[in-house]
Amino acid sequence: MLKLIFPHREAEHEADALALWDGNGAVRLLAVDDDGWAIVMERCEPGELLAHSDPETALDVLVALLPRLWRTVAEPFHALADEVAVWLEEIPAAWEIAEQPIDRALLDETMEALQALSSSQGEQVLLHQDLHTDNVLAAEREPWLAIDPKPLRGEREFSVAPIVRDYVLGHSQRDVVRRLDRLTSELALDRDRARWWAIGQTVAWMFESSHMHMHAETVEWLRVA
Repeated sequence: MLKLIFPHREAEHEADALALWDGNGAVRLLAVDDDGWAIVMERCEPGELLAHSDPETALDVLVALLPRLWRTVAEPFHALADEVAVWLEEIPAAWEIAEQPIDRALLDETMEALQALSSSQGEQVLLHQDLHTDNVLAAEREPWLAIDPKPLRGEREFSVAPIVRDYVLGHSQRDVVRRLDRLTSELALDRDRARWWAIGQTVAWMFESSHMHMHAETVEWLRVA
């Protein structure tokens, strides 16, 4: 399958991530052009979204996939710390434009947490920054394969963020907290760091989302989880 990628920061080095995984838990890269924005990768058949599965089954799949994608890396992948620096510059203006969907105290608390987390990370591994149920497809070679990685290098705790806020897996305070608890327990992650990474990335990404109000609820629930 040919994928033409619109050039943007988050998608840089997608081909490098797929090449490193080499089909282990993700679609296999077959070819890439010189600038990395056009790639040929295996087609997932039947290609059904994991989002169409039972939520418990889907969470089982995601818990199993994450450790397979965590590879110790350095260059050329963007550092999570650098991504956080971009977020911290952009968040205040985006919050104003979006008409302040969360309270200012929580916004400030989130930005302070992002700064602290960024400067105190553990081992740096390859992260699939957007691993949720619409980015895992049913395939023949393996039951489920990840796509669209938006790769970063950073600590493992960050990678639970898109799963914790994935409303397809259930959108209630109980659902959100249960996902956080299960992911951190079964994958031996620091719960508080994972919780604040989930808050931080959700805040950074929520202002351009069509489900901003749902993400705002998720942030509020995680704040007290």
